[in-house]
Amino acid sequence: MNTGVHPAVLPAFDPEAQGPRALAALHNLPFVSLREAQITIGAANALPVHILTRARAVAYFVDDAHIMVAVADPANVQMLDDLRLASRLPIDFAVAPANEIDAELRRLARGQEILERADTISEIAIAEDATDLEAEDGISDAPPIKLVNSIIMQASEEGASDIHFLPQANALIARMRVDGMIQEVERIPRRHATSVVTRIKVLAKLDIAEHRLPQDGRFSLRPRSTGKLVDVRVAVLPTVEGEGVIMRLLDKSRQAPTLTEIGLSNEMQMQIEEAIYRPNGCVLVTGPTGSGKSTTVHAALVDMRRPEVNIVTIEDPVEYRLAGVYQMQVNLRAGLTFATGLRSILRSDPDVVMVGEIRDSETAKITLEAALTGHSVLSTMHTNDAAGAVARLQDLDVEPFVTASAVSAVLAQRLVRRLCPQCRDPYTPTAADLAFLGFSPEAVDAGVTLYRHRGCPDCVKGFRGRTGVFQLMVVSADVAALIAARAPHGDLVEAAMRGGMRTIWADGLDKASAGLTTIDELNRVVR
Repeated sequence: MNTGVHPAVLPAFDPEAQGPRALAALHNLPFVSLREAQITIGAANALPVHILTRARAVAYFVDDAHIMVAVADPANVQMLDDLRLASRLPIDFAVAPANEIDAELRRLARGQEILERADTISEIAIAEDATDLEAEDGISDAPPIKLVNSIIMQASEEGASDIHFLPQANALIARMRVDGMIQEVERIPRRHATSVVTRIKVLAKLDIAEHRLPQDGRFSLRPRSTGKLVDVRVAVLPTVEGEGVIMRLLDKSRQAPTLTEIGLSNEMQMQIEEAIYRPNGCVLVTGPTGSGKSTTVHAALVDMRRPEVNIVTIEDPVEYRLAGVYQMQVNLRAGLTFATGLRSILRSDPDVVMVGEIRDSETAKITLEAALTGHSVLSTMHTNDAAGAVARLQDLDVEPFVTASAVSAVLAQRLVRRLCPQCRDPYTPTAADLAFLGFSPEAVDAGVTLYRHRGCPDCVKGFRGRTGVFQLMVVSADVAALIAARAPHGDLVEAAMRGGMRTIWADGLDKASAGLTTIDELNRVVR
């Protein structure tokens, strides 16, 4: 019997783990944290779910030689024997907290339901698709189709933003991104990789005979289990190990939040509202891909939307449907780009213009010129911080004096996972720790309560959803003068900080002390 400790060990500070840890030591078994372990579908399916549920156990690792199973009660010899009889491979047991096992069993039960309902996705499993696959790719079995359907359904139900099919030498690895974190959900045997990729190509109306060039496509689905309309953007990438697929899922039925709901502090929200309600000027939202920029811009539009205000947008893609707003979709094949769409918008008597993203010099110049000629403009860019937007606009050949006159404010942001309020674990760090983290001297003297993630049936390893952390640079007269004078990045940051700007890290510390996230999560996302 294997007695080595699995790498995913629960931190020693966890008081609830001391009981299971002592139980593991008593029975000479390793102790494992299912909250930290990466459990793949292959491991989860190594034993029947009904047997695992009856035994209160979870298989968390499997290879060709053995299965590693976590149990809550290692003293139940009959249960251990039942698990051995149900397995085709030798079992090495470990002990895990009962609440983690129960949470994982609930997740496995949901996955079983999804697989059983995979054939009900009539909107994406069009009847003739199976015939097309069989005729064009020689596939005569349904499992690849059912597998793709089940993964898409699982991703939709779990609120995943992306699905990745990563080709490797011996497998096609299916992964999904939930709350910003990528997790592996399946290892598909290499012999089925072509069938899976072909199925996705057929859904996205791509060329199934083309294997050397990247391809982009899209399709929509409405799983009966949720009734939500989901738009799926597909990118097929030829790699050295074969074709990989990245699918972006956009829930068309979700409602855009308001500025109050995205996580802005009261002071920051007041400053943003002051900037967007000016009759002219541009507000930029910046950050890396997947940092929630589009959500923030749409939240601003929700607040600005009134019958007497004409709002027109040009987006790629249209992520939120807003009633009472003209929303245009970029269509490169038809020649509709951000620049050409923006020119048409400016001839349509708009009060507020939203440009989905400033990607090129032409779009940047037209956007800022619109802000100078009596329009309130919102847009997004990819920069690391708020002041970085100035340098980016210079790279796009926008004259500094135009930037200084047109830009009212720049909001930089990231997304951090939100702590589950049901199971978060409070602790009080030392004054030295608080000072090291960057808390103010007043906070260090008063003391601050911070929180760690735990895990319960209501969350995913201690987290549920995400919230934003922000940095707002208001373009004051001093900052505008520095922009026009082509001042370096550091000088802009110093001037903005004197005017009240804070770092993203400082805003994150406020979120951490309010129990919304953890210091570890801030380190992962911000530093």
